[in-house]
Amino acid sequence: HVQLVESGGGSVQAGGSLRLSCAASGSLGSRNCMGWFRQAPGKEREGVAGILGSRTTSYADSVKGRFTVSKDNVLNTLYLQMNSLKPEDTAMYYCAADVDCGLPHFNARRYHYWGQGTQVTVS
Repeated sequence: HVQLVESGGGSVQAGGSLRLSCAASGSLGSRNCMGWFRQAPGKEREGVAGILGSRTTSYADSVKGRFTVSKDNVLNTLYLQMNSLKPEDTAMYYCAADVDCGLPHFNARRYHYWGQGTQVTVS
């Protein structure tokens, strides 16, 4: 089984930066996608950024140019570098893994493994 543990959330002022980490344990396989999702109170969960392996990436339009997703295969850790943060970025951020993936996507039903979430608050 795969376990995901997020860290790095916190409170920052608008315009600030934050780096989220997702440590993965267990075998992800060779064709895996990992993604970051977020959910604010009263809103639906939305995909933020996804990555196939360690190269091909995809981003929500709302975060393009500000967020960067990457993966360290040696440490088996996913990252989300968030710059120029805005109040509307405030949400609980979740890391997820799809172990049989062809392209990055934001179909939550295909992500079978989820972390516990880490809170990001921008004021």
